[in-house]
Amino acid sequence: MMKYYLDNYAIHRSCTTIHYYMCELGLRSIVRRKKPPYVSGTAHKVFPNLLNRQFTADAPNKIWCTDFTYLPEKNSSMRYNCTIIDLYDRSAVATLDGTHITTELAIETLNIALKRYKPAKGLILHSDQGRQFTAKEFNDFCKKNHIQQSMSKAGCPYDNAPMERFYNTLKNEFFNLYHFKSTEELDQKLYDFVYVKYNHVRPHSYNDGLTPYAARCTA
Repeated sequence: MMKYYLDNYAIHRSCTTIHYYMCELGLRSIVRRKKPPYVSGTAHKVFPNLLNRQFTADAPNKIWCTDFTYLPEKNSSMRYNCTIIDLYDRSAVATLDGTHITTELAIETLNIALKRYKPAKGLILHSDQGRQFTAKEFNDFCKKNHIQQSMSKAGCPYDNAPMERFYNTLKNEFFNLYHFKSTEELDQKLYDFVYVKYNHVRPHSYNDGLTPYAARCTA
């Protein structure tokens, strides 16, 4: 039995009835595809958790968080996204799609953010312990750019909750709602969603209803 509310009145209907009317109306539920299996690798270096679940920053470009997510395409291939958000206002400072989850994609995404925002030395970059972020190439890139790496406990998504929330928004308010004719269309529409709608249009509860861009402008 499922319960719905309409004008403050509770409506009880069985799952079978709901399924019947959905078929009649041509409605389909959004079902998340099974996540691809994780392939572990050998870490060059694992860094301590500098945040300890304190997901706040007193100014822009002091603490960034990053992660990857998977984007299954209708031709059964997989697209992957790497995004970096600023904990000050939850703005996405860089986002980039690729064909594989790689250290190169992580470095390219971080390089985009660095060129755009030019943070001061000592920026903290928080991530999980994925092999892309523990790889020597990524560690060296961060060191060269005076970035302090911080990492979640292995297998603990709560240690990087802001990124989990961002990807939940990306999936539920964008990716799961549309069909894309090509990889190029997926990439372009995703970048439009992140850089335009998410950063400039969509209000964020963390910012007391302001968009990330509006919150950043008040800094």
